[in-house]
Amino acid sequence: MELPDGVRFEQYVLRLPKAAIVVVLDEDDRVLMMWRHRFIIDRWVWELPGGYVDESEDPATTAAREVEEETGWRPRSIEPLLSFQPMVGTADAENLLFLARGADYVGTPEDVNEAERIDWIPLDKVLDYIARGEIVGAASVVGILDVLARRQRGELEA
Repeated sequence: MELPDGVRFEQYVLRLPKAAIVVVLDEDDRVLMMWRHRFIIDRWVWELPGGYVDESEDPATTAAREVEEETGWRPRSIEPLLSFQPMVGTADAENLLFLARGADYVGTPEDVNEAERIDWIPLDKVLDYIARGEIVGAASVVGILDVLARRQRGELEA
């Protein structure tokens, strides 16, 4: 890399496929989350469902598929919210955030290794989970904060 002032250095860059992450809200104003162990940080945390977008797959299709595979719940609708880069100084790792309104239980998740537990967490409690360090992943934090901000601005009904 060469900076505008002429300084040159070696820069390591991590390039990842796009990821689709979903905030699934139910009729009781709860968000669908997974309790899972993240071995890189060696912690148990709550996360939103999601996964990498296959090259030939529409991101919204990926989003719905990942929710069902990871949680056993099929979203009734999927709508895009925003796109963000969680580590722009080191990685190209675009995250596509979606909102699902409602979901139907279709059975045990396909991949039993994805999560220890699946649960619906009241939306009015998720900031407490973030404050306690139980929700730490960028995609989950951004997704929750975006939905809460939209709710506060009146863009999402309670």
